[in-house]
Amino acid sequence: MRIRFKVSLTIAILVVVGSLSLAFYFHIHSVGEKASQEAAGHLFNSAFQKIEQSAVELINHSFEIVYLVAGLDDFTIDPAHLLASSSLRTIFRLLEKNRELYSIYFGYDDSRFIQVISANKDPLILKAHMAPAETMWILRSIEFMDGAKRVQKWYFLDRAFQVLLKKIEANPEYDPRKRPWYLVAMQTDESALSNVYMFNSLRDIGITASEKRANGKGIAGVDLTLRQLENMISNIEISKNSRTLIVDKEYQIIAKPGTLGNISNNSDPLLSELSIDDRIGLRQIKIGNEIYYVKTDDVFKHGSDLKVVVTAPMGDFSTQFVNIQTRLTYTTMIWLILFVPVTYLLSKHMTNRLSVIASEAEKIKDLIFERKERKPSPILEFYLLEKNFDAMRSSLLEKTQALKISQSKLNRLVELGISFSAARDPEKLMEMILLGAKELTNADGGTLYKIEGDVLRFRIIRNDTLGMALGGTQDNDIRLNSVPLYDDKGNENHDNVVSHSIWVTKSILIEDAYDNAQFDFSGTKVFDQTNKYHSKSFLTIPLMPRGAKPIGALQLINCIDEHGNVTVFSEEILRFVEALGAQAATILYNLELLESQENLMDSMIQLIAGAIDAKSPYTGGHCERVPKLAMMMAEEACKCIDGIFADFAFKNEDEWREFSVGAWLHDCGKVTTPEYVVDKATKLETIYNRIHEIRTRFEVLLRDAEVVYYKELSAGGDKRALANAFDARKKDLMEKFAFVAECNVGGEFMGDDKIERLTEIAGEGWVRNFDIRLGLSHEEELFYQGCDTLPAKEKLLADGAYHILERKRDLKLQYADLDFKLPFPEHLYNRGELYNLSVRRGTLTNEERFKVSEHIMQTIAMLEKMPFPSKLARVPEYAGTHHETMIGTGYPRKLDASQLSVPSRIMAVADIFEALTASDRPYKKAKTLSEAIKILSDYKEDQHIDPEIFNLFLTSGVYKRYAERFLLPEQIDDVDISQYLS
Repeated sequence: MRIRFKVSLTIAILVVVGSLSLAFYFHIHSVGEKASQEAAGHLFNSAFQKIEQSAVELINHSFEIVYLVAGLDDFTIDPAHLLASSSLRTIFRLLEKNRELYSIYFGYDDSRFIQVISANKDPLILKAHMAPAETMWILRSIEFMDGAKRVQKWYFLDRAFQVLLKKIEANPEYDPRKRPWYLVAMQTDESALSNVYMFNSLRDIGITASEKRANGKGIAGVDLTLRQLENMISNIEISKNSRTLIVDKEYQIIAKPGTLGNISNNSDPLLSELSIDDRIGLRQIKIGNEIYYVKTDDVFKHGSDLKVVVTAPMGDFSTQFVNIQTRLTYTTMIWLILFVPVTYLLSKHMTNRLSVIASEAEKIKDLIFERKERKPSPILEFYLLEKNFDAMRSSLLEKTQALKISQSKLNRLVELGISFSAARDPEKLMEMILLGAKELTNADGGTLYKIEGDVLRFRIIRNDTLGMALGGTQDNDIRLNSVPLYDDKGNENHDNVVSHSIWVTKSILIEDAYDNAQFDFSGTKVFDQTNKYHSKSFLTIPLMPRGAKPIGALQLINCIDEHGNVTVFSEEILRFVEALGAQAATILYNLELLESQENLMDSMIQLIAGAIDAKSPYTGGHCERVPKLAMMMAEEACKCIDGIFADFAFKNEDEWREFSVGAWLHDCGKVTTPEYVVDKATKLETIYNRIHEIRTRFEVLLRDAEVVYYKELSAGGDKRALANAFDARKKDLMEKFAFVAECNVGGEFMGDDKIERLTEIAGEGWVRNFDIRLGLSHEEELFYQGCDTLPAKEKLLADGAYHILERKRDLKLQYADLDFKLPFPEHLYNRGELYNLSVRRGTLTNEERFKVSEHIMQTIAMLEKMPFPSKLARVPEYAGTHHETMIGTGYPRKLDASQLSVPSRIMAVADIFEALTASDRPYKKAKTLSEAIKILSDYKEDQHIDPEIFNLFLTSGVYKRYAERFLLPEQIDDVDISQYLS
């Protein structure tokens, strides 16, 4: 029976099948284009990640080299003794180790220039410099000869550093100060990267890493030729017809794989389009009939105007989908003709397959990589498409997971760095370093060593399997022998892996310690045998602050994988640990350096205080004892919660140290006070006691009286009468001198009657027959002008113009911004004999009293000019207020209670009490404990000191503890403090 199909039905089926076929065709085209775009996007991103990583490594390596070169000492080129310069030897080693570098050089601000070129028999370099064929090194210097004449010298050296050829050029045009690398380095204090420019000596293009030299003399530079840039992109290929280029800001080709570019090359139509549409990122550009995927990015982040361009025809990514479309079209036509139902079913099958792929592509875009199980397609193209799609998804999943792990470790590295920066205890910091490294590497154990002298000492040991925690914050000791840095013969110890890493300053990876013949692991094996442990994989890194020598080492043992098995430490994790170690070492180094600087500062402060005490025997020990007493009182004040102490407390070690430094420096201004003023025991004393001069004058008057006696006696005078007159004169002179000498001592108050008699004695005359200006210094001669008439009749006690010492500086101008309220005497000193002897109380004149009081003004002036850090900002206040009173009668600023902090009030009490009880001052007898407290009580009643500070001083027992420590036994007596408390 023949089956007939109605025409309408057949046409309907054909229309439906044809429409579906066209719909399937366009659907496949849309899904294929989208999938190809996503695949291209992933490949372009992956390529740029590799390029950016290479660029960062290239530039950072260049910066590391230029940083090292910038720290080298100056040198000159002496062909006869080239290797005598350690700096030149270092440059040779750097160029030999980094063969890709062209040259290293120094440029100076006076146009001098020194360059070392690594020729290495390179034909291009030899041709550019017209150098002999055996040239390995080229030395170039521009220096001054015969005054201002500039000379350029070229030395061409063989492998043994022997000179093959020497050239000398007069007045070279080259000036380093005008070169791009010099100009860009002058604009920053860090390493800089120049734009592309033409190398003067090579006559080829490149870029330069440059940096200011550490000694401040000129700029150091390292040349990077375009060969390095070409190598960086040579392995970047994302498709069959892709291209990777490095261009400048004008989109001229600088470098491309296979050959060095030319800056003037701008004939590429694709680059012409890019220069018009200058956007960063992935986009499509049509050139002729071809559409290209193009991505441009600035991967050089250090100021260079270079860009990387990666291009690929869209056809490289869509070819497979186009082939599928073509085959599907032919197959659909055959099926339409031969078997419509089969066509329909097959189209439906393909649509379903593509829909699944499109759906999964959408998920991949959202980083969802889950895969539904499906049977392999019987169609080869779909089978290959699904297979490649699954492979792409697996690759992206693997890379995404690796990226997440790296990101996680990077985030943890940043977190550890932040926590390291906050650490203040070196032991805690070292423990954090070791635990952080164990966490990053998933190591079972680890050890941290510190260099102490010639050994590496164990500081921290941790082992999870053994439950071992030694050193660090643990209260236990590590009883293991230190690792020596030198062997018995004094040579570097390279047998131990830790000491070896220190000497070579490199990280060491050991896969299996029991299968390693390079290093001595006998100690490890003994440890394993003792603790029933097996140490296998090792990672050892030296702890090196930037620009400094290693300060220790970090060793990690037995990396544990996700299954709990011991595995090898990977090269990838090594970079994280090295970054952690470098960061941690710098922080630890800075922490120890800061601690040593603070210790040095404290020692210098105590040294200054000791020197001030040693300057005068009358203040011995004062600057040392006052801080100790002040700290004792401050400790008690911090415990109180009442009165003025309610809101007072030193919150941290910095505030305690701030107060201690202020206490130690409270009398630092005494360095400007002359000893003869501080030590002035009699009124006429300066450098010596001038009472001897006055006594000599009395001797002269007595001799004159004796001469008169004998002259008149020889002239026939009455011997008895003359003798009586002489005896009376002698007695009068003796009594007058005794009175003058008594006034000089200054033990009693000088009343008006005494000053009147002193003035009467002073008026008596004597004759000077010798020139007073002889034997004087140039400066002294200025004081005695007009004293040249001989013989000269002078007074017995003189107040001459030559006794006045004028000030050389205006005190008001000197202390203009310091708000001092002490009256300034007109003269610096008045050494008049009658003026000094007439001092009513004590031995000091007004000028000398001011000079003594000026020590606190000098203290404030010196300390307020010092650039103290913020945590020591109140040092000038603590040091400069101990002579102020509660009612504003003190000096030098006449502050009152509202302007005096608790520490300032404590300093006042400590300074007074120490002065009262000091037993090492020969000019006065030390007060007993009860006498000193009685005087302090009087100061309290007069409102010179704070009553609450005084009460705390007594009730806390500080006075007694201080006395037991610093007073003589005979000074310590019983004190009833109840009578002084209020």
